[in-house]
Amino acid sequence: MFCGLTMVARRIAALIKWLFPGLAIATLARAQTDAQDAALPTPPVQVSLADAASGSLAPFRSARADFGDRSATDGVRRMADWVVASGDNGGLPFVVIDKKDAEVFVFDRLGQILGAAPALLGLGVGDDSVPGVGNKPLSAIPPKDRTTPAGRFVAYLGHGSHRADILWVDHKDNVALHRVITGRPQDHRRERLATPTPLDNRITFGCINVPVDFFDQTVLPAFKSTKGIVYILPETRATRDYFPNYHDVDE
Repeated sequence: MFCGLTMVARRIAALIKWLFPGLAIATLARAQTDAQDAALPTPPVQVSLADAASGSLAPFRSARADFGDRSATDGVRRMADWVVASGDNGGLPFVVIDKKDAEVFVFDRLGQILGAAPALLGLGVGDDSVPGVGNKPLSAIPPKDRTTPAGRFVAYLGHGSHRADILWVDHKDNVALHRVITGRPQDHRRERLATPTPLDNRITFGCINVPVDFFDQTVLPAFKSTKGIVYILPETRATRDYFPNYHDVDE
């Protein structure tokens, strides 16, 4: 193949020499170089370690979230798959909260699960915060209004009472994800988290309480120096009522 291309180049050069003698030498050299380049295989693309480490290269995005060996309901899996496939999280870490099963799932920006844990949720059953609830003292919020709202929230680390680290979910309505509160022993919050059933996990004023180790070892590292997205699944209404662009990835 290389010899054939070289012969063609020589013939072209001879024709040019006959028509334009002054161009013969330069044209021959260029033709031979072009023929040699065409005969050589295309070199592989080289990627430097610096480019890979800097994140300047677009990462591969799977069409599914990776739950590893974690179990999860179909609703959680469908939501996480949609987030990854659609890129709805905008390249940020994200959390899916299943109120019905009282569980929290934390993922990195590519949909790889970082951890999961049981959670304590709002005492009141419902998917919306009562208007103005965030401005009321806790003692003024009746049990039916102590709901954990459903929806998509931009979350970020901050501080709550006593300067403790918390993940703000809805600052306006004072909804946050944080370490389990144990100030009232009669609430038995640690014990509630340890039971195998979600039936006793409704106790808070609307915040999401998780085990201390889970918050420190999973939530804090995931949201350190970055914001993220929290998806709280509804328990009384349809998913699309709170996530209009949602669709099952398999549809």
